[in-house]
Amino acid sequence: MNFIYLMERLMFASRWLLLPLYLGLILSLGLLTFKFLQKLVSVFPDFIALDFDATIVVSLKLVDITLTGNLLLMVILAGYENFIAPMHNVEESERPSWMGHVDFADLKMKLIAAIVAISAIQLLESFMNIHSEKKDDIMWLIVIHVTFVVSGLLLAVMDRINHPPGDSHK
Repeated sequence: MNFIYLMERLMFASRWLLLPLYLGLILSLGLLTFKFLQKLVSVFPDFIALDFDATIVVSLKLVDITLTGNLLLMVILAGYENFIAPMHNVEESERPSWMGHVDFADLKMKLIAAIVAISAIQLLESFMNIHSEKKDDIMWLIVIHVTFVVSGLLLAVMDRINHPPGDSHK
């Protein structure tokens, strides 16, 4: 065996160093699930007394946590399949429809879309509590949200330029 062959094998095997990172994301997803349940349980004692706006804000918090969980799961599954190894031990009926078809560019667009949605929910929560929010804080939330939207649009434009419709080399 020559040196080049060994180096290439070592570089290719280094993808497995990502595994602990994905395991950490799985742990993070478990902690996020715990926070979701904690928030849900904390609402129950006072739920009847909540006014409509407070109910909407609590619901938006739960949606926000759920979107973050979806984002984590997408990164875990697509990242593992794209960068470590294909998953052969998953029944076809259990696989999400996007799994196995999401490359890095697709994942990047799904991530920015989820981040924009999460940012929009944060902004909507602030608008629901506008009477108790500092105007500077709301202004910064708007600036950050617009930054995410513009970033997403620029990423989409760059992706379209790199891979025009009908281009089979994604």
